[in-house]
Amino acid sequence: MLGFSWSELLVIMMVALVVIGPKDLPVAIRTASAAIRKMRGLANEFQGHVQDLMREADLADVGNDLRSLRNFDLGSLAERHIDPDGDLRHAFDPASGDPHDMATPMIGADAVETHDAEPPIDAPAFIPPNEARHRPVPAFIPPGTRLW
Repeated sequence: MLGFSWSELLVIMMVALVVIGPKDLPVAIRTASAAIRKMRGLANEFQGHVQDLMREADLADVGNDLRSLRNFDLGSLAERHIDPDGDLRHAFDPASGDPHDMATPMIGADAVETHDAEPPIDAPAFIPPNEARHRPVPAFIPPGTRLW
C-alpha cells in the first residue's frame, strides 16, 4: 500500500484529526475513498481499452514476442547453432559420456587393429609454461657459477 507502515498511517490519521477536526473527518474520509474508487475505475477502463486495441490490431503476437524476449537465453541459442549435435562439447569434455567416443573399443567388422600400441602415459592434460621451464636447483652452488 504505497510503502506506508502502520505507524506512519497512524501519524497521518492523527494529523488529519487535528487539521480537519473530528466533526468533518467522516466527510473527508468518504470523499477520499470516493476519489480512490473513481481513480481505480478509470485505470481499469483504460486497461480494458488498451487490451481492446491490441485485439483489434492483432498485437497479441507482439505481447507474446515481448514475453519470449524476457526469457531469452543467448548461451543455449549459440550452443544450438554452433554445435547442434554436441561433438565439440564432447571433444573438450570427455567425461560427459559421448556415445561417439573413439576411446571405446569397436567389435566386429568396424574394429581397427593396433600394432604394438604403447600404454597411455599418466601425464597431466596441461602443464603451465612456467612449470615446464622450471629446473631443479642444485643442492650446492659454487660461488661465481651461473645457473642458467
